[in-house]
This record gives sequence, C-alpha cells and structure tokens, in this order.
Amino acid sequence: MSQQGYVAAPPYSQAQPGMGAYQGGFGSGPTQPLYGHYGGPPQAFSAPPAGKMHLSVLNITFFFFVYLDSFSGIVRLENSLHKMCSFYFLVQGLQSPPPPASSVVQQPFQTPPPSTMPPGLQSPHMSPLMSPPQSPPESMPMASQSMAGTSMAGMGRPFPGPPPPGPGGFQQPGLGSAGQPGYPQQAGNSEPKAQNMPGAFPGAQSAMAGPPQKKLDPDSIPSITHVIEDDQVKQGGQVFTTNIRGQVPPLVTTDFTVTDQGNASPRFIRCTTYSLPCTADLAKQCQVPLAAIIKPFASLPKNETPLYVVNHGDTGPVRCNRCKAYMCPYMQFIDGGRRYQCGFCNCVNEVPVFYFQHLDHMGRRVDFYERPELSLGSYEFVATLDYCKNNKPPNPPAYIFMIDVSYNNIKSGLVKLICDELKTLLEKLPREEGMETSAIKVGFVTYNKVLHFYNVKSALAQPQMMVVSDTAEMFVPLLDGFLVNYQDSRAVIYNLLDQIPDMFADTAESETVFAPVIQAGVEAFKAAECSGKLFIFQSSMPTAEAPGKLKNRDDKKLVNTDKEKTLFQPQKGVYEQLSKDCVASGCCVDLFLFPSQYTDIATMADVPSHTGGSVYKYSNFQIETDGEHFLRDLRKDVQKSIGFDAIMRVRTSTGFRATDFFGGIYMNNTTDVEMAAVDCDNGVTVEFKHDDTLSEETGALMQCALLYTTIGGQRRLRIHNLSLNCSSQLSELYKSCETDSLINFFAKSAYRAILNQPLKNVREILVNQTAHMLACYRKNCASPSAASQLILPDAMKVFPVYMNSLMKTAPLVGSTELSTDDRAHQRLSVMAMGVEDTQLLLYPRLIPLHNIDVNSEKPATPVRCSEERLTDSGIFLLENGQSMFLWLGQASSPDLIQSLFNLPSLAHLQGHMCALPELDNPLSRKVRSIISGLLEKRSNSMKLQIVRQKDKPEMLFRQFLVEDKGLHGGASYMDFLCYVHREIRQLLT
Repeated sequence: MSQQGYVAAPPYSQAQPGMGAYQGGFGSGPTQPLYGHYGGPPQAFSAPPAGKMHLSVLNITFFFFVYLDSFSGIVRLENSLHKMCSFYFLVQGLQSPPPPASSVVQQPFQTPPPSTMPPGLQSPHMSPLMSPPQSPPESMPMASQSMAGTSMAGMGRPFPGPPPPGPGGFQQPGLGSAGQPGYPQQAGNSEPKAQNMPGAFPGAQSAMAGPPQKKLDPDSIPSITHVIEDDQVKQGGQVFTTNIRGQVPPLVTTDFTVTDQGNASPRFIRCTTYSLPCTADLAKQCQVPLAAIIKPFASLPKNETPLYVVNHGDTGPVRCNRCKAYMCPYMQFIDGGRRYQCGFCNCVNEVPVFYFQHLDHMGRRVDFYERPELSLGSYEFVATLDYCKNNKPPNPPAYIFMIDVSYNNIKSGLVKLICDELKTLLEKLPREEGMETSAIKVGFVTYNKVLHFYNVKSALAQPQMMVVSDTAEMFVPLLDGFLVNYQDSRAVIYNLLDQIPDMFADTAESETVFAPVIQAGVEAFKAAECSGKLFIFQSSMPTAEAPGKLKNRDDKKLVNTDKEKTLFQPQKGVYEQLSKDCVASGCCVDLFLFPSQYTDIATMADVPSHTGGSVYKYSNFQIETDGEHFLRDLRKDVQKSIGFDAIMRVRTSTGFRATDFFGGIYMNNTTDVEMAAVDCDNGVTVEFKHDDTLSEETGALMQCALLYTTIGGQRRLRIHNLSLNCSSQLSELYKSCETDSLINFFAKSAYRAILNQPLKNVREILVNQTAHMLACYRKNCASPSAASQLILPDAMKVFPVYMNSLMKTAPLVGSTELSTDDRAHQRLSVMAMGVEDTQLLLYPRLIPLHNIDVNSEKPATPVRCSEERLTDSGIFLLENGQSMFLWLGQASSPDLIQSLFNLPSLAHLQGHMCALPELDNPLSRKVRSIISGLLEKRSNSMKLQIVRQKDKPEMLFRQFLVEDKGLHGGASYMDFLCYVHREIRQLLT
C-alpha cells in the first residue's frame, strides 16, 4: 500500500518526485476549502451539526462567562459584544455532559491598547486577488476586531493558494477559499493612525471612531505555567510504571520516577501521540505528525536503576531471522518454549538451544523475571566480534584537544585559561562503572596557519613538538606518544600545558586553518584504530590558504528574499567530505567558537552537526564576564555520558515504518542512522508513516537498537522498546497527544525546511498545519457547538502558544537586526535537541524572586512569559536553557538590592554584571541556590545577565517574553489564537 504523509504531505523533509520548487508570490486559491492536500480528492469540511449543543449560551454585552465542567475539564469562554465579535473558547477532552449551572463565573473584560498585525505572520505583498472580501462593521473597535471571527477582514488567510512543493518537499496542506487576503503588512507601530498606513487593518480608521471596547482577559486563555503546575500536582513525585501499552507519561517538566516493566522509560522515548490512527486515511485526515523523539543515552536519576547488561557470550543476542529485531518483551513463546513468534514481523523462529526455557501455566517463560530482555523495555547486549569493525574488538576512544593559538586567543587570555583548566579537568574524564581510572586516551594539538603536534609519552622528560606546515596533505607526524593514557603521562602533560601559553605569547599570527585541523584528528584516530572526540577551540573564520578556507558571505540584503535560505546552507565541498570521513572513523567534533565578527557558523558547524557533536559560541569573549560560563560548558562536555562510533536503527511492527530522521546524524541509506558519537543530550526525532492498516488489538511496536562503543572500549547494543495503542477513533489520538513532543517535531521539520524554502512559506505552513489539526478535532471529536467557539483538545490546549513562540525564534524571523551566525547556531542546536530542551527553549521559565520564601524547600513557581507579569518593584529570573537573565524592576526595594548586591540602591548597580556576589544572608543564598540548581540541571551552561528595567540591555531580555508581540516580528499569543481561530472557521465553512 502506498504511503501517504501526515504533515503537509510530503513531510517537511521529503520531496516528491516530479514536483518543482515554490513559485514566487501567491497564486489564486482553490475553488473550495481543502483539508489535507495529499494527492487524493480534496475533502471539503462540512459544518458540525447544529442544534445539539450541550451548552446554553448567554449573550450579555461586555461580559464573558466561564463554563467549567468538573467531569471533563471543559472550559468555554464567550465574548459576544452584541454578537458582532463572538469569540468562544473551549478546552475539551472528549464529548461531555452539559456543564452544571453552578459553575458559571462572571467577569468583566479588560480594556486593551489598540492592536496591530506583527510582521512575523504577514505576507510581503498583497495582490489584487487578495483584496478583503468585506469590511468590518463601522462600529467595530480595533481591540475587538482582533477577536472578530469572520468579520476580521484584514486578517485573511495566510495561504491564498497552494504553491507546488519545493526541493525539501515542505508542501502546504489544503487551503481555504479563493481570493482570501494574506496577512496585511505592518511596520511595527502599536497605534494605527490611518486606514492606509502600514500596520492598520482594513477599516481601522472607522473602527477607531467608536468608544473603547473591552477585551478577553489573558488569564482566561490556556497557560503553559498552569498546565505544568497542574501536571506536577497530579503526577509529581509519583512512580510511572511502564507496564501499560500506549500509556501517556507525565510532562517532561514533571518530577517523577520511572519503573521499567516492559516499555522504555519516557526519558529515552517520547511520542507525539501514544495512540496511532489505524489507517493512513485517518492519519491524513487529522494531520497530526506521528513521530518519536529518542534520546538513547538519556541520563537517569540516581533513584532509577541503570540499564542491565546482558551477555550471551560468543553466540550474541537472540534475533528474529526475518526482520532482525532483538529479543524483547514482545516476542511470544510457543510450542512449549521451543519457538517464538516475532512481535514485529510475525515470523516464527526456533529458540536456540542455549536459550531454551520451559513455559509456565500462563505461557510465559519461567525465567521471565531473570532476563532483562524479556521483562524490561530498555537494556543492553554485549556485542560479539560480528558487530565490530574488521571483526576486531575496538580500542578505547580518545579525546584530542586542539587549541587555536592565533593572536586573538593569546591576547584574550583564552589559551592560558584552557590550559589551566585541563590540568584539573583531565582528572575527571568519564570512566566505566566500577573502574578507578578512565580508559580514554588524550592528545594535544595547537594551530594557527600550521599545526603543532605534541609527543607526551610518559618516558619523556619534556614534551616534544612536531610541526606540519603542509595543510593540503594532512598527516600525523608521530604515532607513539601522541595519544596517551593521562594517568601515565600526567607529569609530561602538565609540563606541556604550562608551556603552551608562553610558547606563543609573542605571536602576531591572526590567520587560522580549520578543515585541516579536523582532518588531522581523523588521521590520528585512523592510525590508532580507535574512535573519539575532537575539542576544537577556534576564534575566527579560517582565512589562511588551506583546504576549507572560507570567505565572508553574510549579506543582509538576502533577508526576507527567496535567497535567504543560502545563509543557512553550508558551503559544499571540503566540509561535506569531512563529515563523511569523520562518521566513518567515529570522529566526533565539538567546536568552541570565540568570534568577534561573522564566522560562517552554517559552514563551520556542518561537521559537528553531522557527527553528534556540539557547537558552543561565546561572542566577543572576555575572561572576566565569559570565562566561568565557558569553563562550565567545557566541564559538562568533557564529563558527559557518551558512546562512540554508533549506528542506530528503528524497527517497527507491520503496518507502519520509520521514514524520516532529524538530529545530529549522518545517513548513508534510508534506514541506518550513523553518529560518530551519541551523548546524553542527543535527541533523534523519527517520523513514521503507514504502509498498511494497524490493528487495535495488537497495537503498534517500535524498537530502537543502538550499536556503539563504550568509553571503556566495549562494543554494545542498547535496546529501547515501546508499544503504542492503535485506534480507529480520532478522539483517542487527540487524547493521547503530547504537545511537548509535537513541538519538537515541528521545530526540527521547520528548521530543516528553511534550507530549501522561503521563511514566509515555512511560517505559513506552520500556521496552516496548526489550524488543520485543530479543525479536524473540532469537526470529528468535539461536541456540536456554535461556529464562533474556538475548541482545543485538552492535551493540545497550549499547542498554539508553543507554535507561535516557534515562529518568533531567530531562524524563522526574517530580521536584519539578528546576527546570521546566531540564527544558524540556534537552528543547528535545535536539530539535535530532545523534548525537554525544545520545550524550555520555546517557553522560558520566568521566576519571581522578590516574594520567595527563603525557608521553603519548595521550588519557586514560574509565571507566564509576558510583560504583564512583571512589576516595577519586582525581581525576576528568566532562563530558557541557553540564556539567563536577572531582571530588576526600577522600583525594587532597597532592602532587596542590599541583600542581593550589597548596594544601597539600584542606581549604584554597575552595568554588564554577570554574577551575584556571595553574600551571607538568607535571600542571597536562596537566589544563588536557585541559579546554581538551574545551571546544574540544564544541558548547557548559561551566562547570567543582570538587566535593569528601562536600560538598553533590557531589549535582549524582552525578546524572551514569548506571549507578547515579538521584537523582530511575530504575533502575541492572544492575536495568534485569533488567526488560528479564523483559519479553523474558514476550513469548517
């Protein structure tokens, strides 16, 4: 059966043959609203049946009512405004009985400032075909206009016609009726002056003439902080047992303990939905992407059991003869235990003699609980020589530290800082459980235009330097003594680290090479027949004459044009080949960048991004303000749990299959995911498609098998298994959705799509995709209700917040004010993130510190990310896993300032502070404890930036208030809900 897509078919990442690139501009729309544009006949939405509402609606001017159903959690908000601007809001689990009369709560509206259309969701131009179909009523005010259902003439559909899919296959779903207007242009001013000025909606002038109107209370729309808090209250501190198929886990933000009883922990695998639609047609209809986010090496809390290691000796792990799935809890033993039926392909296999065991009265092996592979969802097998390169056991991996000793790095003190840190850091290299010392070998290289290799053999009294100046034909000038055991050669290594800063203290060399440095690492690993990681510390773009030399191609004129995508694309040639060589040799690259200007991160980070490595960036590095930030990153990076020379394959039961993969990976074919290294932070997102009908009775199974080399040099297979439900009811799919996983998928899909498509198209597709998923729920799962109601499934009620936040991230906002390198860096970082990291990045924590209980162990409760939550007298901590700010209100209490900074008032605070002084008082200790706890918990370190209200640096802080209008473009959360609501109504009419 041919496979169809679920997400804007074909998905963002796959092209369909025979289809050209996107056209410029907009064409005319289709003749009827389409729901899912998948090559099949268009499906028109029909309105839900009328007259069957469970809800009695009261229309009272300037008031709204909250109906809270205590049984199902339905929330319905209504704003009638004389029936002119009716905007209802529902959060709905499934169809429910009518709400009790006692649950009606009445509140007045608040008056908002006039609203305009942010540039993040607008079309650059409007053709005559896109003229508004109607004008809003004369009496409609601007504030109400943003809520105005079908009367919102200026906020037309963002998709006037479906352009053909581009090279990346990022095809739009079906669109609304022809001739609908695109989003109007807007210059960013918050107060529209006249109808024809940029930023004004059609009809704005007449709308401004009426009396001020009221607006929906922001507290009444779904809040991520409330959702997180509610889940923590319900499931926090509890044990999540994985013995139930298709069980939806607690949120990633909830503190819980996992007991593995047959399915992988959600720390290893999370899914966009835990109930798959039985057929491809249902999947097409709902357009909810079916995907899993896999973190094979995810860290486990100390109170959870580490993975068991199973060793079957020379025979190796037991596998299905047909599909090669590994022995797992889904294999059914039959014929008295002599055979087993594979749960993935249904093939019946003979049980090897050594593995035979009798069955009990329930048909289960009597050694069920003694074998991890039969009773647990995650475990490891010791691999045999068949799984090793050249049928030889691997050598322990190596770490090579490669330090740029050009003028900038010497002058800034960075080289001395690195050398001093390595003396203590090398004592803490990761080691196997139970081992006293690390088996990892270490090597050292310094470079500018040439490379210097160091012999640090333990027998030497002094280290020896060997210089390679021919960077076109890179080789390693010594084998014995380059990669050594740190414990054996500690004295020589200390000597070297002391000498390096002095050796290059007088250098005037400012040009560097880069590609030859990576090539040198690859050659070293090949010669030593081992895998490993390169830690490269580079300060500038490689401009010296050598392979991989780069030129400045940063061009702000390309922003908001069809050629903007070239800014994100790496330069082809040398680096493309290097990625292949690195993956083949098990050479992972971690890049620490210290730029003072454009360095073409899109190209320089290409090799790290394909080898499972990371890129860290410290712009305009200064030791005083950035030194500790960098060292925290380096320590975490060196010490993190990691596996090398990895190959991953995801197998599924019949009826669906893995079709696409996103992450810091390399793929030579369509099934094998190759990673030179995989660490505890690497997340690979896998998309699935149907190729047959799934069974509700048997469900759907997936198995992730990762073959890798441990830090001790042992070849192992790490297995993660997960079973999902299947249903022919869309309501089950929506009820089992996980919003945090959905947004991880959409972020990676969109970030890949911008390599091939204009940002405008990608943003429009994201909006349309959101509308299609919610429209399908409204049509097929929700109780019949008035068309003016916005109905959201309970599991996806905060999905619009995340989607709007995603569209305001640097890679997706076409703004010349944003650095090209910063945008490229964030794009590549997100591609390798797991669910926890994308959730935090897209919705930062905003924690009030001015009213915390210093004696309480309970963590401070975050508030919504909006300027409305800030108070002039408050102090707030904001962090998103990448950045951290301490915001000080201009009316902050002098006592608070004294307690935190030992200063009499805010006026005495110096600008550009990046640390809190260590003061001995309860508040200072509490705040520093909160900050250090967050820094410890996050994958990356964060530099604390202290900003005062109304100071210039505050603009950096405000861009993280994601519920507000974006500084560089993008709608507020409230406005985005209105856009989506209008899209849904267009699809349903």
